[in-house]
Order: sequence, then structure tokens, then C-alpha cells
Amino acid sequence: MHRPLPLPRTSGSKPPVLNATLLGDATRALADAAPQADASGGFPWTGIHAVHRSGLLEHTVATRYGGPGGTLLDAATILAALGRGDPSVALISAMTLFHHLGQATKSNWPDDLYRQLLEQAKDRPLLVNAARVEPELGSPARGGLPATVARRTGTGWSISGHKRFVTGAHGLTHFLVWAHTDETPSRVGTFVVENGLPGIEVVENWNSLGMRASGSHDVVYTDVEIPVENVLDLVDPSVAQQDNRAHTGMTLALTALYLGVAEAAQEAFIRFAQTRVPANLGHPIARTERFVTLSGEIDLLVSGARQLIFDTLAHRGDDAQALIRARILAGRQLRDAVEIAVRGIGNPGLGADLGLERHFRDIQSVLVHAPQEDTSLSILGRSAFDRWAKDAARTAVPLPVLKTA
Repeated sequence: MHRPLPLPRTSGSKPPVLNATLLGDATRALADAAPQADASGGFPWTGIHAVHRSGLLEHTVATRYGGPGGTLLDAATILAALGRGDPSVALISAMTLFHHLGQATKSNWPDDLYRQLLEQAKDRPLLVNAARVEPELGSPARGGLPATVARRTGTGWSISGHKRFVTGAHGLTHFLVWAHTDETPSRVGTFVVENGLPGIEVVENWNSLGMRASGSHDVVYTDVEIPVENVLDLVDPSVAQQDNRAHTGMTLALTALYLGVAEAAQEAFIRFAQTRVPANLGHPIARTERFVTLSGEIDLLVSGARQLIFDTLAHRGDDAQALIRARILAGRQLRDAVEIAVRGIGNPGLGADLGLERHFRDIQSVLVHAPQEDTSLSILGRSAFDRWAKDAARTAVPLPVLKTA
């Protein structure tokens, strides 16, 4: 049975410490189901139901709604554990965890609508995710406004448009559809669209190298009718551009699920090294200097990434540039660590039996999420130039003129 939301905590009290046994049980349940979910590419209901039963999906619900009031650091801890089991399930869960956290801090949902959603979460997994990317627009992280339109009707809104990469599309209870209105002047906002309504078509075209069970299909909305109150943050288009600095904390917390992937790969590497006993050697290959060194290299990268992610979230959570740096560095380290593990084991590492092949495919997505690596590097590069110019102006040091031949 699903664990009910706990009673609200008193003001000023700390969020409850995440139960290690609970996290471990959820990780094992996901890990048991992950190979089949990866092979089929179907929606990972077994893993999602395990997360729902654990109560972890609601850990970031605010205390004023009866939730635990978990923090972004808590969310990262949960995602690292779920990522060790099945990163596709972790990614689907992350979207819901982050939206609860957003409501806890910004209250952008209409209160009655949000409470209705929480009521549903008592009986089934409540899964919400943003539908923002479009075929023509691409990722909003690179600028631009949606072609998807919300038309006013006598009772609410009618939504029409085409969205791409909608993670968890088949299993979501609600889509958060980014669209512009047909008003004059037009506004831009996020419309809460319940899954299963007439006019919603999930186009099953997710055929990725990794994260196969995430079900990040296209979704087409054709005259989908929703109530008038099902809209968040309607604003003028001039202020609707995505701020790639605003969600750097959540982006780093999302990287924690790939930390889980790399830790699972590290465990598979160690298990293989400890149990593989070649006849000509007479003892486990873990005793050889080569595998000791490989293990050390993997540990340096994986444990270093864990330290980087969690220390930055804990101590630099208000520093966008620090969060961006941590995300890129940790992502690169995690990707390298899994590659070393696969390459070190050799041919068995490329087979499905050890799980390393799946981990290798899944880890390739670590820096694909918006804003992508090049966009993040541009933010850091411009900031470095601006910082240098401000320092030069403050010290009144004239800029040298470099002559070219």
C-alpha cells in the first residue's frame, strides 16, 4: 500500500532524514526490473509503482500541503539512489519531484488544482512533466517561443500543437504544455493537460541509444479541451524566454541520477574483477596491479563526481556559475568512468549479462539535457570575459592593443 503523506511539520523544523533502507529497497526493486524495461522500451510501470509505494515521489511536497518538505539536496539523494536501479525511472520521477519543489518555493500552481493532484497521488503514481520542445523550435533553452497555441473557448482553453521528447509520455497523469494564447496581445504560459483526454496522441518514436525505458516520445495535441483555471504563469512573450541560469540547481540535481548509473557500473566492474579467476592466474583478477589501478581511476572519477555534486548543492546552491561548472565537470567524469570500466573488462563488458553495456548506453545522456553543454559553456565564457572587464575597469588598467601583421 502507498504510504500516506505525513502530517505537516512545525515551522522551522528540518526535513526528515531520508531512510537508507527505504532508498536501498527502491534501488533494488528498480534494478530487478530495469533489464526487461530496457529491452522492451515500454513504460517502466514496475519501477514507477515501486517508487510510488515508497512515498519518495512526494518527498519534496511542501509542509503546508502535508508533505515532508524535502529539499533539492534530498531530491538529488533520491535520484542518485533511483539512478543506480533504473535511470529511466529516476528521470521520470525527477520531473515530478522538481515540480513539487517548484510549488513549494514559488506557488505557481493554483492552490485548489494542486491539492486535487495530491489527492490523486494517494491512490496512484502522480507523474507530471513539461512538454516544451517542438519540431521547428527545438529546445527553448536556445531561445524562441512555442508554436503550440491555446485558444479560449466558452468554458476554458483548447490546446493544439506538437511536442517532442516528452519523457514518460504514456505514464504521465498530466502534461505541462508550453503554449501561446490566441489573444491580442498574445501571452505565453504553461497549460495543465490531463493525460487521456480526447485529442491527445502519443507518437511512439523514442528510439534512443540509452534511457530506452524513459518513453520520451512525441505528443500531438489536437483541440484538447481543458478548464480555464488549468494554466500557470501566463506572461507577455517578451519575458517568456527560458532563463538558463534559473534552474541550474535542478540541472545539477538531475546529474545525480547519472551518478547512480556510474556507481552501478563501478559495482559491476568490481564484482566482475572479484569473481573472474582465469585458469592461468589462479586468483581473482582484482589482485592484479592492472585492475587495482583501473579500480582506483574509476573511484577517483565517480567518488569525485559525487563530492562535486553534493558539496556544490549544499554550499554553493545560490551560485549559478558554480552549479554549471559542477554539472559539466561531474558529467564528464561520470561518462569517462563508465567508459573505463567497459574498456577495462573488454569483451564481457559489451555483453548484456554484466549490465555494463546498458550503463554505458545510459550514461551518454548525462550532458544532453537542456541547457546542453555548449550553451552552458557559453554562459561560463561570457561571465569570464565580463569578470575580466570589470576587474580591468576597477583597477584602471588600460587594455593593450594587439597589432596583427
